[in-house]
Amino acid sequence: MADAAAPENAANRLAVGPVHPRLPDVHRIAVLRGGGLGDLLFAVPAIHALAAAYPGADIVLLGSALHAQLLRDRPTPVGEVVVIPESTMGSADPDDEDLRVCLDRALLEPVDLGVQLHGGGAWSNTVIQQLHPRWSVGSRAADAAPLGRNVAFRYYHNETLRALEVAGAAGARPVLLEAELPLTAADIAAAERVLTGRTGFLVAIHPGARDPRRRWPASRFAEIAARCLSRGWDVVVVGTGAERALLADIAATAHAEARRVRDSATIQVLAGADMSTLCGVLARSRVLVGNDSGPRHLARALGTPTVGVFWIGNVVNAGPLSRSEDRVLISWRDDCPVCGRDITDEFGARCPHDESLVTSVTTEDVDAELRELAAAPPATRAAHPPG
Repeated sequence: MADAAAPENAANRLAVGPVHPRLPDVHRIAVLRGGGLGDLLFAVPAIHALAAAYPGADIVLLGSALHAQLLRDRPTPVGEVVVIPESTMGSADPDDEDLRVCLDRALLEPVDLGVQLHGGGAWSNTVIQQLHPRWSVGSRAADAAPLGRNVAFRYYHNETLRALEVAGAAGARPVLLEAELPLTAADIAAAERVLTGRTGFLVAIHPGARDPRRRWPASRFAEIAARCLSRGWDVVVVGTGAERALLADIAATAHAEARRVRDSATIQVLAGADMSTLCGVLARSRVLVGNDSGPRHLARALGTPTVGVFWIGNVVNAGPLSRSEDRVLISWRDDCPVCGRDITDEFGARCPHDESLVTSVTTEDVDAELRELAAAPPATRAAHPPG
């Protein structure tokens, strides 16, 4: 008969790649991960693993201004965010004044463990070295400086699992496999302010993505929004301030189409919201439909089911691990629709074209996944009222 403690013991053996011995006398950990929302959320399970392995250690994140805004006043293992200006990303020049100021702030106290979770290390491993940690771990491509313990970098590798493998090099076993982010009272209050009068079933739509090739056509998002409105659901279209015109066009098209079926159909645009408001709105939504983008990752971290449109290469890097509440519609295209260049070659030069790679994903397939998620019981979060 199996030992009753076997499940707990099995959990204690959970690992992504080799798990090295824990390091001694680690009191301060610096984690480097720049980029956007999704980039930070890929690192969240690894940060939790480090916090569990070194429970007395302070964790400082070297990240972006967006990361600082998201984590401010939010209970997470990160005690401090040192913002690395976007202008210095990619520059490891010790004479770069902006970078030097950031590193000096991180070094107000000695760093015992430096953890590099930002790519293959061509830039980021050098930054970790400039912190002069007693111990260092990170992913390393062939052209990157070595750290104390290195994980081989290969482009086609799930980002969350890569980060967990790096954490394992520091002796930290996983406690989460997918990002989770706590919702705050401020988030809920902010959402209530902007969603005044919307108390029913809410669908969030995010049509943006940093790389234009990852964007599903706006006309198809408008069609999804129109179908939602025709069913009596509320819709909010979210995006950055720079995307305001795009969001407004989608909303206007969807509204005009839906009014043919339902005169009372209304749709809301939320452009350029702060992180707390965005968190509240996404958590209040019963489903998010979007591209492979930061808000899609954020919605899932907050417990909201998602329907995502992905190019196959990004499924490998950034695709969700589960499917119960994460539905992935995949474009299998392997060449540029303009010049025919192979887009799967990680070592090849990127062609100059920005045409969408995901147009093969149909509105009908996205809507089918949306309707199935909508029919399921809502996620167990206070921000999800029955609708």
